[in-house]
Amino acid sequence: MPLSMPSRIRFQAIAEDQPGRKWQALCEQAWPYYRAWFLRQGAVARAGFLECRRALRQHMPELVPTWERLVELAGGGDIEARFLSLWCPPPYITGCSQAVWLDAVGQQEPMLLRNYDFAPALLEGHWLATRWSGQRVAAMGDCLWGALDGMNESGLAASLSFGGRTAHGDGFGIPLVLRYVLEIARDTASAVAILQRVPVHMCYSVTLLDARGEWATVFLNPDRPVEVTRRRAVTNFQHTVEWPEHARATSACERLAALQQQIDAGTPARDAQAALLREPLYQPAWRRGYGTLYTAAYAPGAGRIELSWPGQTWLQSLHAFEAGQREIAYPGQRPP
Repeated sequence: MPLSMPSRIRFQAIAEDQPGRKWQALCEQAWPYYRAWFLRQGAVARAGFLECRRALRQHMPELVPTWERLVELAGGGDIEARFLSLWCPPPYITGCSQAVWLDAVGQQEPMLLRNYDFAPALLEGHWLATRWSGQRVAAMGDCLWGALDGMNESGLAASLSFGGRTAHGDGFGIPLVLRYVLEIARDTASAVAILQRVPVHMCYSVTLLDARGEWATVFLNPDRPVEVTRRRAVTNFQHTVEWPEHARATSACERLAALQQQIDAGTPARDAQAALLREPLYQPAWRRGYGTLYTAAYAPGAGRIELSWPGQTWLQSLHAFEAGQREIAYPGQRPP
C-alpha cells in the first residue's frame, strides 16, 4: 500500500545555544518514532551502551559532553543513549542532489547548492542554530542532533547524499558525522581530515565548501578507502551506478546530467537555484512516498543561507539567525 502522504509540513527555525528545553521539546515529539525505527530489529541487533560510548570517545571525543547532556534531556535511558550515539544504526537511504556553484567571472562568491529528497512523513523539519561546541552552527536536523546540511561561523558549508550502494558495516550514521564536521572543522581541509578518519556505516557523498572558496566532494564507504574528489556535482552514485534499480527510481543519472549542465554552463546562481526546483532535479514522486522536500543554498563567505520551495523562499543569516516557521504544502494522497 502506498504511503499516505502529509499534505503540509512545518519547518521550524530554532535558536538555542546549548541543549535545553527547546531541544527537549523536539525530542519528546519525535522520540516515539525514532525509538520504533531504532528497535525495529530488536534491541539486541543494536550496539550496546559501552560500545557506543567507546566509539564516540574514540572518534568524536569533542561531542561526548553534548551527547551526555542530550541523553540526560532525553530521559537518561539505555536506548536513548545508544540511539543518540548513532553508532551502527539501522540502514537508511535518501536521495539528494548537491553541487558547488562557481561564478565564471568571479564576481559572486561560491555557493553550495542542494536538494534534499526523502519521504515527507520522515522529515524532522527542524532548522537548528546552536553553539554546542563554541562556534555557531545552523543545520537542518536529522536523528535529533545530526545534520543533513548546514554551515558554521568559520565559513564551512557541508551537505550529504546517499552514495548508491547497499553495503553497510561498523560506523556512525552520516548525520552525526556531518554534525561533527560542522561543530569542529574550520575549513574544507580540516573537514576532509575528519572524514578520512571517522568510520561511516553506509555509503555517502559529502560536499564541502568554505569561505575561501576551497571545496571538495568526499566519497565515504564502510568497505572502501575514503576518496577525496573534485566533483562539483553529485547525486546518488559515486563513480558509476552500482544499484540500477535505485538509480532508475530516483532519476539519479538524469538529475546528475541536469545539475552538471547548470554547473558547467556557468549560469547565474539564481538560474541554477531555479533549476533545482524543476524536474528532473525536483522530484515529485509522491505516490512512491518520496520527493524533494527542500532546496538549500549556502554562501559561506557572507554567512547567508536560503531554503526554497516552489513559490517560496526563506532567507537566514548565520550571524543573525531568526526563529520562525514555514508551512510547506506537498501533494497529498489518500490510501486506496
